[in-house]
Amino acid sequence: MTGEGTKAASAITVLPPTIIMAIYGLWVINKAGGLVYQRSFADGLAQLTSNEYLVLAGTLHGIHAITSRLSPMGSSSGAQVIEGESFKMTILLTPTGTKFVLLTSPAETSAEATLQKVYEVYADDVMKNPFHTPEMPIRSERFDSRIGILIGNGLTTV
Repeated sequence: MTGEGTKAASAITVLPPTIIMAIYGLWVINKAGGLVYQRSFADGLAQLTSNEYLVLAGTLHGIHAITSRLSPMGSSSGAQVIEGESFKMTILLTPTGTKFVLLTSPAETSAEATLQKVYEVYADDVMKNPFHTPEMPIRSERFDSRIGILIGNGLTTV
């Protein structure tokens, strides 16, 4: 009987833990610090009101301006990643001063590449739209749809 128990125990395979990489949200902040686009994807961060998102975008704009001036190496593009215990904020600053911010889980490894793709979609669907006023809120179904396809539900597992 002890032989059968040993065979059963050796047949158990231990799998490594599954790491969930999540994209929680996307913000687009204009060069004046105004939030012009906000979209949530995966659950995991606190739900905020529209006013709270506006305040956070303005605060991030100020922090970004401060970090770009504090660099000991001369000119700097400012903070690129701000990380907490349960989230990571990756920032892409464009040549026009628009900021793209991706809120992710700390394990997310493709934030920079995703932001670059978001910027390309923005250039194609927002900046080339003759009906869009620069620096104003983004109201484009095509942009929103393409962002949804690009990011999906915001969850990937490894």
